[in-house]
Amino acid sequence: MQCKFTLFCRNLQILLYFCGQKIADGAFFFRKIDMRLGNYHHNSNHLFWTTILIAVFMLGSCRQQKTNEMTPWGTPIEGETDTIAETFTLTDIQTNGELIMLTLSGPDTYYDYRGRGMGLHYMLCEKFAQQIGVSLRVEVCADTLDMIHRLLSNEGDVIAYPLSIDKNKVMLGDSSKTLPAKEASEILACGFGNDSLKVHWAVRASNSQLADTLNSWFKPGMLAEVKDEESFLLSTKSITRHVYSPMISRSGGVISHYDHLFQKYAQHARWDWRLLAAQCYQESTFDPKARSWAGACGLMQIMPATASHLGLPISQIYEPEPNIAAAAKYIKELTSHFSDIGDRNERCLFVLAAYNGGFFHIRDAMSLAQKNGRNPHSWADVSEFVLKLSSPQFYRDPVVKHGYMRGTETVGYVDNIRRRYAQYRGFARPVHVPGISGSPHPAKRKNKYII
Repeated sequence: MQCKFTLFCRNLQILLYFCGQKIADGAFFFRKIDMRLGNYHHNSNHLFWTTILIAVFMLGSCRQQKTNEMTPWGTPIEGETDTIAETFTLTDIQTNGELIMLTLSGPDTYYDYRGRGMGLHYMLCEKFAQQIGVSLRVEVCADTLDMIHRLLSNEGDVIAYPLSIDKNKVMLGDSSKTLPAKEASEILACGFGNDSLKVHWAVRASNSQLADTLNSWFKPGMLAEVKDEESFLLSTKSITRHVYSPMISRSGGVISHYDHLFQKYAQHARWDWRLLAAQCYQESTFDPKARSWAGACGLMQIMPATASHLGLPISQIYEPEPNIAAAAKYIKELTSHFSDIGDRNERCLFVLAAYNGGFFHIRDAMSLAQKNGRNPHSWADVSEFVLKLSSPQFYRDPVVKHGYMRGTETVGYVDNIRRRYAQYRGFARPVHVPGISGSPHPAKRKNKYII
């Protein structure tokens, strides 16, 4: 009994230590208990209840102790720790170095174009962020109500979207519903605005410093400037390149000076080298120094972020062979993401579309096709929904996860490559590259290289 009791007391001593008591104090009590165990082992019940009372007393005093919580950077937290600042002011935003913009996906608000944000309201807000010396982060919301709730919850700094605000009346989307008066009073219209249409950007009413800065910064003439800038960026004029002939020698069957590289690396992606050549012409017209406004570089217009992902050093991004090799590697990666498409010819079309418009947008179009009873593995069916992703009815559909898309460009991209590839197949002949067979050929597994 004595051994068991001693073990119990020692365990209790450890518990008291972790409650913040000094080990010497704990030892003092338990030395007394040990002595009582030695002298009065016959009175075990009395000792048991004595020990329990001591434990309760010590644990009670432990609970009464005030613990000093520490921040991750080592300073004590004083007062209430669950209190969130009422307003993240302009000064706070500049100190933090980031402005958070809340908006909805759309052609005039925000959309991703080859890894770069676009849309009138995004580009305006980006200019404002540059003006105050911070970076811009975009949070795409589900709907107008979600935007407002996130603003009032301090999850964003500004709603860069044309909200319908008339005095203290805030309309929710295209419906006749309005925001409750209490919440509407917490929103302040500012910055971008169209008084005739009664649409404005908004911040929290308590953030007057940010509102005043937006009001003094915005000028109506900015709208035309940003629209012109966006139109230029989306045109071919924004691409710096020399336009070369799509075929050097039709009679000689020579497409370009890079045929040997297409032939060498197309096999890595299990593509016909002439398809890779057709894609290259669509991307850069065979100009190895081509560069787009978005930063895409070289023959295959590799984005710097994609180059980093593929292990292509930026110093080599304009070099023909590393650029084509990286593109083949990327095509192989995209092909693996469409492994659910059984037909190899169809899969190539989806890969081309993803190379241009983004994998996730193409997956959204596939989801729409399936939802509407079409074949999600047929490009003829899915391309229709790629085009429809420019319509609010479709890019706001619940199955669409990545919003608006400039579908006409992607569908045209695929169509142009298909037509040029058909031409190349009729005239182009393979060149001899040591160690590499000249052209796609039948293999034991059907259609291994033929597309």
